[in-house]
Amino acid sequence: MGFVSPGLVLHYALSRPFLDGALMTLLISIAALALGMLVGLAVALAQKLRFLRLAAIFYLWLFRGTPVMFQLIFVFSVLPAFGIVLSGFTCAVLALGLNEGAYMAEIMRSGLEAVGRGPVLAARALGMRENQVMRHVVLPQALRIVVPPIGNQFIGMLKLSALVSVIAVPELLLIAERTASATFRYLEALAAAGIYYLVLTTFFMLVQAVIEWRLSRRRRRIAFPALTQLLLRATADTGRTR
Repeated sequence: MGFVSPGLVLHYALSRPFLDGALMTLLISIAALALGMLVGLAVALAQKLRFLRLAAIFYLWLFRGTPVMFQLIFVFSVLPAFGIVLSGFTCAVLALGLNEGAYMAEIMRSGLEAVGRGPVLAARALGMRENQVMRHVVLPQALRIVVPPIGNQFIGMLKLSALVSVIAVPELLLIAERTASATFRYLEALAAAGIYYLVLTTFFMLVQAVIEWRLSRRRRRIAFPALTQLLLRATADTGRTR
């Protein structure tokens, strides 16, 4: 094969197929993570409800106990037999998102359980309904706790998205493999894909660091906005009563 050609690596990296492949990788990762967060939060809350707990446990057992590759192939190959025909992109997002949801559920559950009972009891004593307690007291505090693991999960999702090449979704790795097969320049093609992965993961690691820093600075204002207002209002009412 000879020496590596940096010019050819740059040519591949800036070519339209690689740009489209990187965009596809990013879209799949973002969509799958968004679905995973929604499913994970729903499962985490379902584990607190007696009549939904068994269903939540079954979901966690199923998706954490089978390989992601198995889930991808199942969604892509088996669902059409039941009349459910989805595009490759939708299959990728659905399979990766449901798999991610099983792990997000544990992250969300640990974040919710880490919130102290003191603020929750105080909010209830002030007359807040359960949905208000969850929205204004529990979730803001849990958010600060779950941001670091969610960021790590997203970075992992960027790399995990390479598996969708098995169902012919034109993401970054599949584009690199096709280019290498056509030109026999495997090192340059894979190096170009590797550059994109490194750039994307580095960028989102920096974004995660900024978000954590901002949440750390604003944690008091974010954690108790509604509760603080209610406490001040209750204190004022007590003073007027006296």
